[in-house]
Amino acid sequence: MRRWTNYLLLPLIVPVLILLAWEALSSQGLISPIILPAPSTIWDTLVEMVKSGELLGHLRVSLLRVLQGFSVGGGLGLLVGTGIGLSRRLERALTLITGLLRPIPIIAWVPVLILWMGIDEGSKVTVIAIGSFWPVLLNVIQGIRSTDKKYLEVARILEKSRATLLLKVIFPSALPSIFTGLRVGIGIAWMSVIGAELIAASAGVGYMIMYARELSQPDVMLVGVISIGITGLGIDFLLRRLEGRLLKWNVNVRG
Repeated sequence: MRRWTNYLLLPLIVPVLILLAWEALSSQGLISPIILPAPSTIWDTLVEMVKSGELLGHLRVSLLRVLQGFSVGGGLGLLVGTGIGLSRRLERALTLITGLLRPIPIIAWVPVLILWMGIDEGSKVTVIAIGSFWPVLLNVIQGIRSTDKKYLEVARILEKSRATLLLKVIFPSALPSIFTGLRVGIGIAWMSVIGAELIAASAGVGYMIMYARELSQPDVMLVGVISIGITGLGIDFLLRRLEGRLLKWNVNVRG
C-alpha cells in the first residue's frame, strides 16, 4: 500500500490540485477563456479531436518524423561518439568543428535547411537529426571515458581482443550514459519537430498549434501542447523500461 501510494498517488497530488484551482478560477470568471480555457473545455476539445481522428492524424505525422530523425541523429551520435571516445586523435581532429556547431540553436537551422532542402520532409527530419545528435554524442563519449580502469587492466592482462574489450567491457559500462543521451535526445527531437512544423508544414502537431493560433482557438492549441507532453512522457517511460531490463545490474537504475 505504501509503495502504491508513493508511485501512483503522490505524483498525482500536485497536478490534481492545480487543475481543481484552475477550474474553480475559470468558473468564477477570474481567468479569461480567450487566454486560458478551463480544463473541462480543453478536455471536451481533446475528446472531440480524438473522435474525429484529427489529433491522431497530426500526432502520427509528427511521431513518424521524430522516429526518422532520431534514428539518424542518434545512430550517428552513437557511431561518432564511440570513435571519439576511443580515439584521442579523432577527438582532436573534430574538436574545432564540434565546438563551432554544437552551440548553434536548433531553430537557427530551420530557415537554412528550408533554403537548402525546401519544405518537404527532408528538412524537418534533418532538423530533428541535428537536435538529437548532440546529447547522444556527448553522453556516449562520457560513458566510454568513464569506464573503470580496473576492468580495462584486467581485460588487457587476460589478453582479450579489442573487439571483446569493446563489446564486453566498454559498451556495458557506457550503457547508463548512452540511455541518458537517448532520453535527452528524444526530448530534443520533439522540440525540434515542433519548431520545424511551426515554420513550414501542412500537417503535424506543430502545424496544428500554429493554425489554431491563427484562428484564435486556445483550447486546440493547448490540446496540441498537452498531446506533445503525453507522447513524450510515454516514449521516455518505454526507454526507462528498456533501460531497466537491460541494466538490471545497475543499482541506480533499479532504484
